[in-house]
Amino acid sequence: MNAQDIMTKAPACCAPEASVGDAAKLMVENDCGQIPVVDNNGVLVGIITDRDIACRCVAEGKQSDTPVSEVMSKSAITVTQDASLDECCKKMEDNQIRRLPVVDEAGKCCGIVSQADIAQSARKEETGDLVRSVSKPSE
Repeated sequence: MNAQDIMTKAPACCAPEASVGDAAKLMVENDCGQIPVVDNNGVLVGIITDRDIACRCVAEGKQSDTPVSEVMSKSAITVTQDASLDECCKKMEDNQIRRLPVVDEAGKCCGIVSQADIAQSARKEETGDLVRSVSKPSE
């Protein structure tokens, strides 16, 4: 089983110049906590999460019209469509992330693999290991 078999295809994306408010609305409309940030060609340039909005925008007194580029995570950890389920789990565990953007050969965002996707597809042991590793407190 590969990333393309379990990923959410064609996720909602936003541009770096979009407002944080617009990104938050996309999260609500799509029932998700992460929006890929893409350039004009669809190439992934970052990620904005609900945590980014809370910690880098709201907590710092910034407004909802703040550009996504000011608060997004710029170094997104990704996998390709042909990445194995094991590779997805390892990247999520190693980086303590719950969502993993999937990119094509041109670097364009074509999907997202989440913990929930893995929980629905993997063995119970793999799912338990992933949740434990991702949820471990940072040192």
